Amino acid sequence: MSELSKNTLKSRLLQLKCHFTWGLLEEDTDIDVIEERLYNQMTFLVTKNKYMVYNLLAYVMHLKGIYTKAIANLEEAEEKIKENNPDVTYRRYLVTYGNYAWVYYHLKRFDDSQNYIDKIDNINKELTLSPNDSQDIAEIYGEQGWSLLKFCGQYYEKAKECFEKSLELDPEDPEWNSGYATAVYRLEGFNGRRCPASECKSLPLLKRAVQLNPKDAVVKALLALKLQDLKRADEGRKYVEEALEQAPNLPYLLRYVAKYYRRAGLVGEALRVLKTAVDLMPTSSFLHHQIGLCFRQEMINNKKEFKKVNFQNRQMHTKKVDELTKKAIFHFEKALEYEETFVYAHIDLANMYSEAKEYQKAEDTFKKVLTFTNLIDEEKQQILLNYGRFEEYNKKSESEAIKHYKKGFQITEPNLHRKDCEKALKRLAENKIRSDHRDALGFGLLGFIFKNNGNTSEAIEYYEQALKYDPYNEEYLSDLCDLKLMI
Repeated sequence: MSELSKNTLKSRLLQLKCHFTWGLLEEDTDIDVIEERLYNQMTFLVTKNKYMVYNLLAYVMHLKGIYTKAIANLEEAEEKIKENNPDVTYRRYLVTYGNYAWVYYHLKRFDDSQNYIDKIDNINKELTLSPNDSQDIAEIYGEQGWSLLKFCGQYYEKAKECFEKSLELDPEDPEWNSGYATAVYRLEGFNGRRCPASECKSLPLLKRAVQLNPKDAVVKALLALKLQDLKRADEGRKYVEEALEQAPNLPYLLRYVAKYYRRAGLVGEALRVLKTAVDLMPTSSFLHHQIGLCFRQEMINNKKEFKKVNFQNRQMHTKKVDELTKKAIFHFEKALEYEETFVYAHIDLANMYSEAKEYQKAEDTFKKVLTFTNLIDEEKQQILLNYGRFEEYNKKSESEAIKHYKKGFQITEPNLHRKDCEKALKRLAENKIRSDHRDALGFGLLGFIFKNNGNTSEAIEYYEQALKYDPYNEEYLSDLCDLKLMI
């Protein structure tokens, strides 16, 4: 093939709507973890749209450079479309054929690549679409939405937009309604966000998804969790029980059921459900993390009871707390063994090391997770907040704690972690000034808080107070100069 023909082929490939053009970047996720999850979905998920799993796995195999497996998965995708969607037109093949074209292009089998482009063009003709109009198909938007949801949390917003477009074209489709409800639900709880009832958009979407697809046990569990979030746990309980009755051995359901039980204070029930799930999927980092959270909750509950027991029973109680702490650590470590980049497992493990007074391990864990290159702002804030608390309460290093709280507060993403960093800084500042009304650091911290909240005049006042007691402090002088230039 001539260079001109190759360039023409590449130009046409870039117009296709498939995994290779959807911006699924390897650096945004852990490819090995995605691969394992997809294999588990092949085993456990019962859906007529399993071809989407094979399509995404083919793309993952491309990222790993294993093109024989990529082609094998695309062949499986074709078979699943034929088996489970006999009554539809060929539009469901468009993404698969697009992936084929890209894989063969990377293998330098340009004639085969062109052959699949021709197949796509023929399908578009059948559908009376021009070559560039194939994006106006609900199945393509829907598959893109599910792929983005499975890939990483950073893509949830884009996934939601894809499902919105698929529903504009096919508003009654159960699969796209479930996908849309799931995307909105995840966004509302992403990275510890709390969605007030007045702003909750996922509840009616989840209810509609359950209505359109009553056999989808996982969506029922998400509806139960959302009702629990909104203090309507009794209403949610019936959906949990219905879902469990429908799919008692589906790990993807059991993990959400366990979360519901744990948050309801039924830790024993949660552990029972998680044991069933982890027996089915022993290398699931998510499940081990959830088990760790359950043991952590039991540890916290036992610590609260410690003061209530008599002196003779305290030694036994202390032993129980230590056992639960070790069990939590074991499962958090297991979670990281199976998914090294699991940010929240790192945070929880560091905190449990701290609980066990293994301070060096705790510090090493905090330092390690802070080196991850693909951390998003909310994750950085949560790490820095917990690292600051560790320095303040366990290592008794106020200066290091302040350093971490300040870094977390300077990240402007508005959420609970930033507010907690602000509260910690304000508390330390006010304690300092209360102990010594000439404490420059206390006034400097208040100036820093007001400056980063955009309150210029108040920040100037506090920095001037700080400089009254520490007149040569370069940080205060620099910040005060910057603030005055803003007036």
